[in-house]
Amino acid sequence: MRGKRMAGRMPQRYYSVEQVAGLLGLHVRTVRGYVRDGRLRASRVGRQYRITGEDLAAFTGAPAPTEATPGGTGGTGARRQAEVSGIVRIDAITPAEANRVSTTVLAAIHNWRGAPLRVESVYDEERAVLKVIVLGDLADTAELLRIIHALTDDENHESDEDPR
Repeated sequence: MRGKRMAGRMPQRYYSVEQVAGLLGLHVRTVRGYVRDGRLRASRVGRQYRITGEDLAAFTGAPAPTEATPGGTGGTGARRQAEVSGIVRIDAITPAEANRVSTTVLAAIHNWRGAPLRVESVYDEERAVLKVIVLGDLADTAELLRIIHALTDDENHESDEDPR
């Protein structure tokens, strides 16, 4: 029985902290912080952390893998769900502007009328880069991206306006 069970499973994929940082477009220290805070599950192998593909999927908001049913359709009554895992990178942004964008985005989702969204923002002052990580429903994420676009687009065009 055990042999049959294992034969149908995909091999578990492990990622290093550096690989996860590259995949998510984050700094290695940020990923290590997520591991230390317990937000991203990882195992220690020697002096390094290893993150399973399943734990990475859970962190990014992807649905947890389920046992496949014969035919591969998920059985009768299965509801298809689509989610977004996205990172918005905003370059050349001051700490005050980054704070304003982050605060506005968090305020917007606080009383969100749609499906719950998971949002994190990370500001790298040294590089003047703000990253907003968004996980959630397609339509709601699109709406939040429109808000982020409006916030950042206004900043980009302020200096281009005619002062008259």
